[in-house]
Amino acid sequence: MVLPIDGHGLTWRRKALDSGYSEKDLAELIGSKQLLRVGRGIYVTADRVADRYLPEELYRLKCLAAVTRAEKPFVLSHQSAAAVLRLPVLNPDRTQVHVVKSGQGRGCRRSTRHVHVAPTAGALVVVDGVEVTNRVRTAVDVASAAAAKGSFAQALAVFDAALHAHVTREQLEKVLEERRRRGIAVAKYALAMADGRAANPGESWSRAQMIRAGLPLPDLQHEYRLTIRGVPTRAYSDFDWDEKLVGELDGKVKYLKHRRPGESELDAILREKAREEAFRDRGTDVIRWVVADLWNERLVPRVAERLRRHGYSW
Repeated sequence: MVLPIDGHGLTWRRKALDSGYSEKDLAELIGSKQLLRVGRGIYVTADRVADRYLPEELYRLKCLAAVTRAEKPFVLSHQSAAAVLRLPVLNPDRTQVHVVKSGQGRGCRRSTRHVHVAPTAGALVVVDGVEVTNRVRTAVDVASAAAAKGSFAQALAVFDAALHAHVTREQLEKVLEERRRRGIAVAKYALAMADGRAANPGESWSRAQMIRAGLPLPDLQHEYRLTIRGVPTRAYSDFDWDEKLVGELDGKVKYLKHRRPGESELDAILREKAREEAFRDRGTDVIRWVVADLWNERLVPRVAERLRRHGYSW
């Protein structure tokens, strides 16, 4: 038997039972993690969710499931809209589904849902068959909420992501100017420093720590012509200081993402090592860090020491 799957890729318990599956069958599939829960009585088959994007994809499906099972349609907003729009968010809280409604009154929080009250005219789009706030409004909502809690890094990351997705700075500024809430100065500063060349939230987080520390700021995605294993190659650095120092944010996801067809993870790591040696052969130093360095605030002292070694002062 084949599990019934709806247009969102979701499997509903009641439809599975109607199609001939028993409660025992479903329990075994859940127990073996072939079925993953995204809502009450709503699941997704594990093979539909790539391992490297598991948390993001499960949360996106959780949001879609919440809309689909609701008696009255509602509009996804904030981090939930970002998930459906595939707009990356730094260190998101995925415990709640965020929704927005127009009208009077105040929003409310429940264990699994955060209801916001705000005008939505002209700010909605339909994605995957559900209404969500558009990229401009979503980025400003996420950044404003983050800034209100004092998180410059989260605000910077979502603005970077919006610019990367071809939202214009002018569009974001226009919506942000309408906000009058705590932390707005942080949000505006984050937008002023935002750069759409940032490839992911980890790179935005790295840059946020550099900005806060007052370090000389790097160029992003700087192009190099390298010779790797005798082959002329075009390469781009995550961070670059005047071709004296290259900074690279490392992680397993990075290697998996750029792994070539038929290439093992070890092959990808060795290829990256050869790339680093090519930088050094041309006289460019390389410094690497991982997400743990960001959590533990080890990045700034390491980068600062290396920059001083190359003659930078600030």
